[in-house]
Amino acid sequence: MSHATRTRPARTSASARRTHTELLSVYLNDHLAGATAGTDRARYLARSCRGTDLGPTLEAIAGEIAKDRRSLTDLLRRLHIPARRYKVYAGWTAEKLGRLKANGRLVRRSPLSTVVELEMLRAGVTGKIACWEALRQLAESDERLDPAVLDDLLHRGHRQLHALEELHREQTAVTFHASGPQAPTPASRGTGAR
Repeated sequence: MSHATRTRPARTSASARRTHTELLSVYLNDHLAGATAGTDRARYLARSCRGTDLGPTLEAIAGEIAKDRRSLTDLLRRLHIPARRYKVYAGWTAEKLGRLKANGRLVRRSPLSTVVELEMLRAGVTGKIACWEALRQLAESDERLDPAVLDDLLHRGHRQLHALEELHREQTAVTFHASGPQAPTPASRGTGAR
């Protein structure tokens, strides 16, 4: 009986370590799928805005987001975590399907598309920052993770987020600014004071 008591904690500890690795694998592969979608989304948005005021900043951000995805795959290798291709393909497919939303226009690109896509990129970068923060915390006890590398990734992520927030503010002002008197909407007609 005393022997069983001594060996049970060892099995529990080994199981906990195994579960930790499995959960980290799921977590990082989910982020890899998101990074795949985000990389494609950023490139598509940069191409769509080429020749506009937003173009140069979006080109730079798209390049950095692609670089961040490569950094994530490097971290997976350092942690001996295999990339799950089906999740990568799922992220790629989700991004392509996301382009089908018309945003009020059937043929031409709507200005609203840029607003929505900037919001999607902001959400993606926010998620990426959370991933870097989680790995930075793990770096305190896992020598395979370099704190300085993760600090650089965090700094770059926050810089991207700030730039996207600025672009979103500018594009929102352009998209929703009415140049002349605005016609009443159906919902507002007949709602004046009697």
